Amino acid sequence: MSTSASEISARIVEAVMAQKLAPGSRLGEQQLAMLFDCSRTIVREALTRLAARGIVTVSARRGWFVIEPSQDEAREAFEARRVIELGLIRSTGRIDKAALRQLKAHLQREKAALKESDVGNRSFLLGDFHVCLAECLGNTLLADTLRDFTARTTLIAMLYQSTHDAVQSCEDHVQIVAALERGDHAAAEALMAEHIGTVQSALRVQAPSDPLAQLRDALAPLQNTATAKPRRRNKAAAPSPDDTPDSSTYLGALL
Repeated sequence: MSTSASEISARIVEAVMAQKLAPGSRLGEQQLAMLFDCSRTIVREALTRLAARGIVTVSARRGWFVIEPSQDEAREAFEARRVIELGLIRSTGRIDKAALRQLKAHLQREKAALKESDVGNRSFLLGDFHVCLAECLGNTLLADTLRDFTARTTLIAMLYQSTHDAVQSCEDHVQIVAALERGDHAAAEALMAEHIGTVQSALRVQAPSDPLAQLRDALAPLQNTATAKPRRRNKAAAPSPDDTPDSSTYLGALL
């Protein structure tokens, strides 16, 4: 039995959250069809769904690729998560015991993953906590939305080399669940805001740079060629070492 489009898209999102698919990774239709034992039509349907969700992008000539979020998109993704997650905590009543057990079980898996060498599983669980929290707070629609935003912020962290500590992230999750358990939604909301802000601030996002800066510096006229006066030279005299042309001064003279 071949894999469905929904299963393929879910596997790709999981791979992104586990940091196994990096930003800009190419997703070949034929290779995916062979891997999942299905037709290219099903693969194309899965990739089209992911494109609509902002996880992959397509180029008419080059094919399908995992997105490479820009700095503006990174900022917007974290803002969207902040609005959704804080609003979800604020609007939820007291969390029931079954949901608390589910959250605590997830935290135990996070702690176990921190002790293991499987970085992918650790990354997935830390991101999936936010999806699990939305489900436990009773909003599956927002859980699906958060899954996509969490995948995108995972790509952002990979692209901009996040320095956020996994141990600290797990501890943040523990404190959020503890606040929810004692019914202190205001504290849980404040802790979530701080957590998202800490993750975002760990990104090494640089200020926009001049795209022509390197070329501009390389092709700038050299000072000695711009200010030096031409020297007269006796044609019969042998050239001195200073008169031997090199590529840099020749380029500077032309410019």
